[in-house]
Amino acid sequence: MSKIAFFSIPAYGHTNPTLGVAEALVKAGHEVVYFSFEMFRREIEGTGAQFVGCDDAVPPAPADLDKRLRWDFAGLIEMVADTTLALEERVCRQLRRWGPDCVVSDSLCFWGKFFAQKLQIPYVCSTTTFAFNQESAKLLGQNRGLSELVHMVLGLPRIKRAMGRLGQRGYPAEDLRSLLQNDRETDTIVYTSRLFQPMGETFSRRYAFVGPSLRLPSPSEEGGGQPVIYISLGSLCHDVSFYRSCVEALGGGPLPVVMVVREEAERRQIGGVPDNVQIVPWAEQLRVLQHAKLFLSHGGMNSVSESLYFGVPLLLYPQHSEQRTVANRVVELGAGELLTGRRSGDIRAAVERLLRCPAYWDNARRIGQSFRQAGGAAAGAEKILQVIADSKAGD
Repeated sequence: MSKIAFFSIPAYGHTNPTLGVAEALVKAGHEVVYFSFEMFRREIEGTGAQFVGCDDAVPPAPADLDKRLRWDFAGLIEMVADTTLALEERVCRQLRRWGPDCVVSDSLCFWGKFFAQKLQIPYVCSTTTFAFNQESAKLLGQNRGLSELVHMVLGLPRIKRAMGRLGQRGYPAEDLRSLLQNDRETDTIVYTSRLFQPMGETFSRRYAFVGPSLRLPSPSEEGGGQPVIYISLGSLCHDVSFYRSCVEALGGGPLPVVMVVREEAERRQIGGVPDNVQIVPWAEQLRVLQHAKLFLSHGGMNSVSESLYFGVPLLLYPQHSEQRTVANRVVELGAGELLTGRRSGDIRAAVERLLRCPAYWDNARRIGQSFRQAGGAAAGAEKILQVIADSKAGD
């Protein structure tokens, strides 16, 4: 039996893909301890792993954390520094006492990586977005909008101060790029396939491209169990006028439409909708996608992966650089289109074009097949156990 410690930041998109891996390890008889935050306790304990809360060591996660991760990069680095220094003594003491065989830490959860280095514990990086090396990182830079670049430049003094605090404690924080960029020698789990990963051929064999780690439910009855057009733009979109354009474009059409609008006030502002349009505050996305004909999405990595897993083409309306990078890869592989206008006529024309072109379906199914062949959670667990075995063999 091996002992594995997991670490992640308090964000659903970075935690959820790891849960299947943790569950697979527990079912195989290994001991898993997950250092996380109270908002994830139920999901983590549901895998059979032991939950260790870190909330009391850091300020409560801000309500707009997901937004900060995308727009306030300096704020993210400050959170990393604060969390690392606040957790250091207690968590390192727990790790020394427990003696894990491996630490698995999210690519943005630098404190997990730092503690593994400090205690000389074998380390595996968990990457829930695309992996970025010197070659592929250029794509993210090319997709940054002007406002994102301005925010980053203005935040450089804050980033330098936060990195300095980490350096004073002996952590290797001199070079920010080295923290963010995946190197060739770090064992890394990436929750996509090598086909979908941009420049996938440039990554070494230490990278396990395991595909999405999904726990599949039975199909949903939302939309009446019929093929539907599904619209969900993530938690950051509050554009009522765009939602109205979607209703105008697709209302009265031949297919049912399920559209997620999280805020009650926004749902009221949309007003009346035709009978074929269902507006809901939340949908179990994996279930809906099992009978969707098309997904109008913001281009979040998890949403896109789930859509392609089921071979559903995408109409993409990205809001920031990371989503544009994902959306561009979908377009490059022929599994969807970028929405080029936000008026109802633009939306209707794009939807009709996607629905009548078989190539989009063929390409989406091809990517989905690559996801299923990659192995999912079981392959992620296998990678971790191989790192542990290699470490013990080298002792």
